[in-house]
Amino acid sequence: MTIAALTAYGSQMPMAHKHANAQTWKTAQDFESSFLSTMTQTMFEGIKTDGAFGGGQGEATFRSLLIDQYGKEMTSAGGIGVADKIYGEILKMQEHGR
Repeated sequence: MTIAALTAYGSQMPMAHKHANAQTWKTAQDFESSFLSTMTQTMFEGIKTDGAFGGGQGEATFRSLLIDQYGKEMTSAGGIGVADKIYGEILKMQEHGR
């Protein structure tokens, strides 16, 4: 199997097989989504809007919603690996806390 095939197979596996603790995995994914949203937001800060339909409070509001959705979509598409690391660290903290 090629690396691409293994990656595609891994993304199709049910979450229960990848991560035994679903709530902890969701928390790790939420953290990654927030992280990616923050990183994406900095990219949009330099973009200026012009014209009759650009700018204003409405655009600022909807842009923040769009950026949050970008973070969620990037995470659900596999993310950048932050959720996996956070998941492992949370599990370590839970083991030591017992």
